[in-house]
This record gives sequence, structure tokens and C-alpha cells, in this order.
Amino acid sequence: MSSYQEILSQIEDLKRKAEDVRRQEMSGAIAEIKRLMAQFDISSEDLGLTPRVSAFKGKLRGSVAPKYRDPVSGKTWTGRGRRPSWVFDVESQGKTLDDCRIV
Repeated sequence: MSSYQEILSQIEDLKRKAEDVRRQEMSGAIAEIKRLMAQFDISSEDLGLTPRVSAFKGKLRGSVAPKYRDPVSGKTWTGRGRRPSWVFDVESQGKTLDDCRIV
């Protein structure tokens, strides 16, 4: 009867062998796929692997104008995302974010 450690060793050996066979088979499969794609002039877009430009039409966001300006450094913030450190400094001075609003 085999010991527990021997069985674990056999399992690791089989996993390595399985991965080697997988790599070889996958290499052959990829070569066949490339051959067929070239033969039939199929692109990755045809397969749905890359987004079409029209899929993003109207969904791209432009830049946003800044809404707030640091009175000391002149740095700006759009009001989106993480608050910059200067906003916390202004608020610690007893001012509000509205005091920094760009008109």
C-alpha cells in the first residue's frame, strides 16, 4: 500500500504531466484556429473579441470643467472623485466648499 506522501507526490507528477499535455494541445488548437481565420479572412472583431467602435458611440465621456479652485495655490477640482488635500485644508479653516466655487 502507498503512503500518503507517495500519493501526494504522484498527484503532483500527474498535474505537471497534465499541464504539459494541455500546453501541447493548446498550441495545436491555436495554430488550427489561426489557420482557419486566415483561410476564411476572419478577424477578432468578427468573433466578438474586440469591441466595435460603434458600440461606444455616445458612451465616451468628455472632460469636465472644474467647479472649485484652491484660493492659495490656484489648483482646481471638478467635484468628482477623491477630494484633494487642499479641500480638507479649506474646510479645516472653517470655510465651505462653496467658498471655493468657480463662478
